[in-house]
Amino acid sequence: THWKHGGIVGVFGYGGGVIGRYCDQPGMFPGVEHFHTMRVNQPAGKYYTTDYLRQLTKLWDMRGSGMTNMHGATGDIILLGTTTPQLEEVFWELTHNLDQDLGGSGSNLRTPADCLGSSRCEYACYDTNALCHFLTNEYQDELHRPAFPYKFKFKLDGCPNGCVASIARSDMSFIGTWKDNIKIDQDAVNKYIENDAAYPANAGAHKGRDWGPFDIQKEVINLCPTGCMKMDGKELKIDNPNCNRCMHCINVMPRALKIGDVR
Repeated sequence: THWKHGGIVGVFGYGGGVIGRYCDQPGMFPGVEHFHTMRVNQPAGKYYTTDYLRQLTKLWDMRGSGMTNMHGATGDIILLGTTTPQLEEVFWELTHNLDQDLGGSGSNLRTPADCLGSSRCEYACYDTNALCHFLTNEYQDELHRPAFPYKFKFKLDGCPNGCVASIARSDMSFIGTWKDNIKIDQDAVNKYIENDAAYPANAGAHKGRDWGPFDIQKEVINLCPTGCMKMDGKELKIDNPNCNRCMHCINVMPRALKIGDVR
């Protein structure tokens, strides 16, 4: 294409965080002679205040194109399009006025990313936000001064549901699980089987779709990857030592089944 894609444009003291974009026809298109991308380190769990977002977008409207991507594949806040003379200006504003750092780019550690974790989710088996914050601080040098032969990513899933797809999208996955048994509320199991309106399957996610009455055999037991579940009369039994924590049964019947307590 007409664009140089990739490479690193440094800012003072850093070797990563800015991805170079140069047009090979600067004379014909001077407005996009440069169109660098800046990666900004997202907070753990991607929690923002509206005041921070207003300041960030105001800065980018003034110093860049105004276009953002919330968020990039790595997880960062992506600021799309600015020129080389503006890089130090944006970096100064971010670090001195917004208390915000650049993310990783190039052949280095990329910005660690996590799910909401125990701050919001009942399925989280560890504090993803705390670990993400720790890893980000612990490996600052690896984040900002590329010294690897290729990029390297940490991603943190609080449970096997994998809301940040850590296995598919990282080199080192952190996935929370539990050691003890799945907790079962047998009364709630039977409420699902009886199609009680107060107990919709999948927590009501498929409400409005006419899939017929809930069938625990077809929709839960037969789909268990290790075949460790069965109904014994009106009692659901789980062979926990053979459970591989896929979360399917818990997702389908969240009021009947809960993750264990030893997480």
